[in-house]
Amino acid sequence: MNLVTFNPYRTIGIPGIKYVKPEQSFREIDTLRNADALLFPETWQTTFLTYGLKKPIFPSIESIQLGFSKVEMTRALWTICPDHVAYTEILANTEQNRVHVLDTFPYPFVAKESRNSMGKGVFLINCKDDFNHYATHSDVLYVQEYLPNEDKDLRVCIIGDKIVTAYWRTASQGSFLHNISQGGQLCFDFIPEDACELVLKVARALNINHAGFDILYSNGKPYILEFNILFGNQGIREQGISLEREIYDYLLKTINPPKPTAPLTPLKGIS
Repeated sequence: MNLVTFNPYRTIGIPGIKYVKPEQSFREIDTLRNADALLFPETWQTTFLTYGLKKPIFPSIESIQLGFSKVEMTRALWTICPDHVAYTEILANTEQNRVHVLDTFPYPFVAKESRNSMGKGVFLINCKDDFNHYATHSDVLYVQEYLPNEDKDLRVCIIGDKIVTAYWRTASQGSFLHNISQGGQLCFDFIPEDACELVLKVARALNINHAGFDILYSNGKPYILEFNILFGNQGIREQGISLEREIYDYLLKTINPPKPTAPLTPLKGIS
């Protein structure tokens, strides 16, 4: 299989793969045109690769475009599973809307930047000054109710059409965030089936084929906080799972190249 990647760090050792820098796309247009699939393009590339070259891309265009913005992601989740999304308002950042937020949401509540990940750009709002500081630095007001929880959330990882792993992330003492990059701890025990079923339902409905879903339980009910396309892999590595192998196996099932594929030999650099 003839593959092109725009992100070599996500595809190390996959057979038959060539790296092209995203900014060199049009200089390498023949290389892209001759590829069987294009892996990990940047968001700005997705439209011309999909609609111009009409090439399969991985992750799917839905994964990349919805994963790029919490605003678009939330609107998509509202259409699929509104009962599993925290009460959220997405508003233009105007003085009238700032007043509306403060009149609507009791403290504490959560405010987020529309484009960020790894726990960055997420703020616990405890007072008016907290909110004004957030609003001063945000183009859009993205505000959610605070969901009481046990200081942990669940990461569920989708690759292709299946869940490859799931694990709890427990917040460090005194921290609002559960992300591993923010000091969270991992636990692989007692993974709830209802959360996994919810993630599979949403992923299939939206055609999401590479994402880490973050699930928060509040009062016994799972809520989808967000999903990240370029999710961290520390929890996956600790379980000895090869993301590259999972990606390659999925591509073998879904891409039909015009010539025989490379033998399914052990991937380089992966034990």
